This record gives sequence, C-alpha cells and structure tokens, in this order.
Amino acid sequence: MTGTGPADLLDTHLPVYDVALTEQLVVDAEVPAVFRAAHDLDFLTVRTPLLTAAFFVRGLPARLSGKPSPELPALRLFADPASSGLPGWLVLGEVPDREIAFGAVGKFWKPDIEWRDVPLDRFRGFDEPGWGKIGCHFSVRANGPGRSVVCYECRTQTTDPDSRKKMMRYWWIIRPFVGHIMRATLRTIAAGAQ
Repeated sequence: MTGTGPADLLDTHLPVYDVALTEQLVVDAEVPAVFRAAHDLDFLTVRTPLLTAAFFVRGLPARLSGKPSPELPALRLFADPASSGLPGWLVLGEVPDREIAFGAVGKFWKPDIEWRDVPLDRFRGFDEPGWGKIGCHFSVRANGPGRSVVCYECRTQTTDPDSRKKMMRYWWIIRPFVGHIMRATLRTIAAGAQ
C-alpha cells in the first residue's frame, strides 16, 4: 500500500529486492475463509503434473548422492507438533484476514539448496556475503460480496554481486516454474476456501 494505510509485511521485511513475481486469483469466498485457507495451507497438497516432475528433477542430486528423502506428513508455515514446518523458512508476520509473510535465507541456486537459519529480528538486515534472501506473502482483500482476491508475491535479494550473478542465472531458468507453482498454490488455497 502507498500512503493510505500500513505497509505490507513483505515491504517491511524485504523492501529492496533483485527480482519479484506476483500472481493473483479471484476467489468466490469471503476474506476470512480465503485467509484461513492460506494460513492452514499444506504445501504438499499443491499438485500439478509439472510440479511433480519439477520436484523429482530438483531432488535428483540428493537421491543420486544416496541421501535419504525425508517423508513429511505435512508442510505448513504454522506447524503444530503433529506436522512439519517448512525447512529453512520462518514466518515474518501475520495480519489476521489480510496478510501472511514468510521468508528464508539460502543459496537457492545450488543443486541442493543450502539453508541458513536466521532469526526473525536479523532477517531484514542480514547481509553476509554469499547468500540470498527470499520473502513471500499471501495477501487477501475483498472484491465485492462473497468474493476475494488472494495474491502470492515472491521476492529475492542477494547479499553481494557474485551471489546476484548466480541468482540471476538461476532465476532466468526457474522463473516460469516458479510462476506455475505460485498459480497452483493459489488454486489450492481457493479450493480450500470454497
């Protein structure tokens, strides 16, 4: 938002970025239902044939090196003791019925992503060379009676010129897949809200 209300959490935690991608979807459901579906999303339920193939290819280096693939019962931002959170990710904040922001620090361009645990209070200012930051959010707003718009935005920022070069090469390759995954995620949220 600009000047008329509070800044988005994503703007607060990752205001400067190298690349961004945003997808939106109109949902035939009220804002609270859409927000709850985004809040409770199990990322493992997001499925398309392309997504399944992409995850298979992405996991090949680990499988070829003999590393076991963990079997996760669920993959949620807001994990309870009976489920799993997103490895390497942290919740940046939540504004009920409006926005959920989450992020991670890692070397996303590596065949086997290297994650870096960074506490919430250090995420925005983290600038150690050799790393990238990713910030995402789901935001929801009303779009007339019984309708909402859910938005999924993803931003990345790198911490030095060499990392930026690596990330930009990687982004050029994966950008279409990221958009596909984001659209599939929004359709999963919409199905959960309806």
